[in-house]
Amino acid sequence: MKRRFPRPEELRALLGFSAPRLSTRQRLAGALTIEDLRALARRRTPRAAFDYTDGAAEDELSLTRARQAFRDIEFHPTILRDVATVRTGWEVLGAPVALPFGIAPTGFTRLMHTDGETAGARVAGRNGIPFALSTLGTTSIEAVKAANPHGRNWFQLYMWKDRDRSMALVERAVAAGYDTLLVTVDVPVAGARLRDSRNGMSIPPALTWRTVLDAAARPRWWFDLLTTEPLTFAEVDRWPGTVAEYLDSTFDPTVTFEDLAWIKKQWPNKLVVKGIQTLEDARAVVDLGVDGIVLSNHGGRQLDRAPVPFHLLPSVAGELGGHTEILLDTGVMSGADIVAAIALGARFTLVGRAYLYGLMAGGEAGVQRAVEILSSQVSRTMRLLGVSCLEELSAHHVTQLHRLTDTPSASRLKSQP
Repeated sequence: MKRRFPRPEELRALLGFSAPRLSTRQRLAGALTIEDLRALARRRTPRAAFDYTDGAAEDELSLTRARQAFRDIEFHPTILRDVATVRTGWEVLGAPVALPFGIAPTGFTRLMHTDGETAGARVAGRNGIPFALSTLGTTSIEAVKAANPHGRNWFQLYMWKDRDRSMALVERAVAAGYDTLLVTVDVPVAGARLRDSRNGMSIPPALTWRTVLDAAARPRWWFDLLTTEPLTFAEVDRWPGTVAEYLDSTFDPTVTFEDLAWIKKQWPNKLVVKGIQTLEDARAVVDLGVDGIVLSNHGGRQLDRAPVPFHLLPSVAGELGGHTEILLDTGVMSGADIVAAIALGARFTLVGRAYLYGLMAGGEAGVQRAVEILSSQVSRTMRLLGVSCLEELSAHHVTQLHRLTDTPSASRLKSQP
């Protein structure tokens, strides 16, 4: 073939340089995955606040294993199905949802971005999904309701040693029209969140030499923090120690099944128990007549090496799926993760870090982008599996590939005949 120099017009046709993404909105539009949002969040957020969201307990094995469990999914698609349109919603806890996931309760949220819970509540309302407010939220129960007046608001309850203070929050949630109470049961004491201890994470963040140096690279975050309404919490304005020390001083480690039954009597709407990590405990709370359970190890932030909720899902769904609604969290980072959980028996999933990465990356617009990413991934995964609605998903569509094998412990071996 005879060689020649390319003509200028031919070179111009090959040039595809795009303008640099300088605005937050442009950067968000370029984020294609939750991991992309995480990378943006890390660049925009001071280390202590980012690590509070991103980190887990001790060696962070629980979180690593939970995410690996989803990566080890093998899908089994069916072919030649009409998937021109897909329906990604159904009924959860007595009311419809447009997508099979909602925003999980997260503490100290305005530390991540001053839009805080208000951003999550607004986005949830626009997209037809529930928003869950934490006991340790930085926006009041009533303000969240105002931000999401027509959508579904859930309240997450930690039991304090002062029961009257805890139940006063529950009464406010009832008065504000919250339709579901999530009772978290896996925090008798705080987990050892080593990143927070090393960063000196306090409530609110203190100005130390380390934080001042960190702020020099992230002035917008500090400008927003210092020029908006001061951070406020449900029951504390400032705590001289770390977050873990606050939890240990305030949370009640004596809560039992009897207390759970008592809470159920106080709450007139749907009640869900969050933090179930064994089949036996799942049975016990279902026997109490709760409306749902959340298989969760608290995002790996409590007991390190705790069971992986996604691994636990098939056995719990197989025995109890006909008696209660099963929700799942921990490690969910994509729409494919969500679809796999629904296929194996979950009714719904909660996303925490995925939502907070979006919040840190761009406030309310970042939360909206996180929901858009997950929503498009859910829809695309369903189409590629050959299903047009959530009801068509089943265990036949998913295989869990296990890297870890369950070897009987010495005590279990001794108990065998």
